Amino acid sequence: MKYLKMVDKECFNSRITDSNVQKREKWFGYLVGPSGALLLNAVLASYLNVYYTDVLKLTHIWGGAFLALFPVISKIIDAVTNVIIGQVIEHTRTKQGKARPWLLLSAPLMAITGILLFTVPKSSETVQVIWVMLSYNLFYSIAYTIYNMSHILMVPLSTRNITQRGELSVFNNIAAITVSGIIVALIFPMLILPSLGVDPKKWISVMAIISILAFPLTLIEYYFTKERITEEFAEANQNEVNIKSQLKAVFTDRYWVVIILYYFIYTIGVNLKNISLVYYCNYVLGSYNDGITQTMISVIGGIPMGIGIFVVWPLAKKFGKRNITMIGFVLYAIGGIICLINPRSMVVVLIGQFVKNMGGLPSAYVFMALFADVLDHIEWKAGFRVDGLSAAVNTIIVTICYGLSNGLFNILLARSGYIAPVLVDGKTIAASQNPATQNSIIFSFIGLEVVTAFILIILLAFLSVEKVIDKEQAEIKARLGKIE
Repeated sequence: MKYLKMVDKECFNSRITDSNVQKREKWFGYLVGPSGALLLNAVLASYLNVYYTDVLKLTHIWGGAFLALFPVISKIIDAVTNVIIGQVIEHTRTKQGKARPWLLLSAPLMAITGILLFTVPKSSETVQVIWVMLSYNLFYSIAYTIYNMSHILMVPLSTRNITQRGELSVFNNIAAITVSGIIVALIFPMLILPSLGVDPKKWISVMAIISILAFPLTLIEYYFTKERITEEFAEANQNEVNIKSQLKAVFTDRYWVVIILYYFIYTIGVNLKNISLVYYCNYVLGSYNDGITQTMISVIGGIPMGIGIFVVWPLAKKFGKRNITMIGFVLYAIGGIICLINPRSMVVVLIGQFVKNMGGLPSAYVFMALFADVLDHIEWKAGFRVDGLSAAVNTIIVTICYGLSNGLFNILLARSGYIAPVLVDGKTIAASQNPATQNSIIFSFIGLEVVTAFILIILLAFLSVEKVIDKEQAEIKARLGKIE
């Protein structure tokens, strides 16, 4: 491909040259750089469905079937592209690595397709439906899939040093938590949403700014990351491995199966919670776009996340990443149960959310480090790496879970009689929702994650890869002639 030959030019070289992880690599490659794409994705995860239901008023198209089925169908398409792009990454050979070149390509694609998501023309219902389906798949099935699969592999491919890899995982998650916990969950509901209302022009302007911002920041992520493990394999002249061998390697390994199941269960619960957050604050706990309810929920969620920056990794090093994550999910479940005692009481919900978010800290900060350990284990066991395939499966999970969560939530809204707000004389007027709709929203925001927490505790009991990873990494280095 001409594109892959082009990225071998010196102007596209990484600004990171050291064999050890550097400070600027942490700050720019794993904190500042990813924040643009993560911000765009977080805003879409929380508010794109609001745009569809409240601004475009698509809830009742085809008797409610459109918003229920189209996300699921789109995610099937996305799943296929994930497999294709995963194998493309796995077979990419450039001086810049195998994943980083695709980060570079994703930068302009995300900016363009992010804008297209909101520039739905004022036309017939059929035209709007077609535009929504095309723009949605251009963003999620192509642009963001390319970015996300490349981004996921940055930590596992960065270094074999477990401590440095853990630090990069923390920085990576600080980026995700900062944009979702401060900008999306605090600034957006308090300052931006009330001014947007259901005015499509205002939505387009704001989303265009966020989409364009992702472009330069993704370039920063590209230039300040380095694939040290890919370079090791290039020096060792490792042969390419066919997909059949890769599939056999991963599906016969219990650690890989457990961490994939873990990610699936965790993601579906989180996605349903994120999609329903705005509706929960608007119609159950507070009033429509009151500018304070969602902010209060987010502040309570943000305090533990801020604490986690300083405490999670030291605790994970002392007690183990798996163990601290299991303990966290016990608190996660307790916090959810507290919220369910009285889901319409601000005091009760805030207490429950604080406990729940304290429990969610380990999972948020150390997952990528655990994932990287499992990939190294596969390499030790099979003699080859399965980065592209694993990233594909990871993003397929995100894809399927988002589609399922979105479809399920929209079915619950449509079947329970959800009433979308209307624009009257330039003002947004929102109706009160009936008890059935409110209960559907409560289950989506709180109930499901209580169940998933208990399932995750059981799954993590079988993820004991940390007990063997040091020995296995030493053997891998010996094979590659990297004995230190």
